[in-house]
Amino acid sequence: MHFVRAALLYGPMVSRSENYVEYCRETARHLHNLQDLALRGKNKQTITRRIQERIVREVELRPDDDVLDIGCGDGTLLQMAKTRGAHSAIGLLATEEEAAIVRRLGIEVRQGFTDQLPVPDESASVVVCNNVLLVVPREKIPASLRELHRVAKPGARIFVGEIPLEPGPPPEPEFPTARETLAYLYRQHGFRTWFGMLRHMLYWKLTSKPMVIRGGSTISFFAEPSEFAALAAEAGLELVRCWHHDDWPANRYNYLFRKATAVPTAATAETVPHPSPAA
Repeated sequence: MHFVRAALLYGPMVSRSENYVEYCRETARHLHNLQDLALRGKNKQTITRRIQERIVREVELRPDDDVLDIGCGDGTLLQMAKTRGAHSAIGLLATEEEAAIVRRLGIEVRQGFTDQLPVPDESASVVVCNNVLLVVPREKIPASLRELHRVAKPGARIFVGEIPLEPGPPPEPEFPTARETLAYLYRQHGFRTWFGMLRHMLYWKLTSKPMVIRGGSTISFFAEPSEFAALAAEAGLELVRCWHHDDWPANRYNYLFRKATAVPTAATAETVPHPSPAA
């Protein structure tokens, strides 16, 4: 079923962060292809692998590395780490339902959130957090960056990827009733989306579960490079470089940090690009 970003004022409501978690659970429950856990959409396996290969090159992955992949998706990067002989490779996902699926590949995966990582202090020499912080509420970004610093070993390479420069498209209209929501979905997206949502609504109603209609790709956090680098510096992350994300989707930036031995007060302006509006 295709989830559209429409809000439904019907039945028990959930916050944006809770909504994302329920979306992840729904994805795991109705999984047809393991790659769907990457939350990039259908038939994006090639893009997912290409991006993960670039991350491996950027962090200069070595056999003695202890890798932590926050938001490990379908486990592609963790499998690459194992193939390259990494000392250890641990992945984190938002729900136990997702983690249980990826563990079937023989990979160590735990449930955890960015602002409360279930990992010991200074346990990872490579930390990857790609295509994740954009769905984290803005108020939890400072705590999330502090957690990246906490779990990183001295001198660790820390990759934070796909931070949008601007919010995504606005959500579709809100409706006070299920009937109006279904009517809108039928008019805008056709019978298949209408029927799929009707089935989900009936399931949610019968089980008293929260209704989850807002898609997992909804952007909660975005920032220009100078702002994000400053936030990271406050958490003790030293910027190595940042660059435009040259793959799908566009208009995002990638960052490579290392764990600073002392917490700097601000990012150095000369190291942070200032993208033009057309970036």
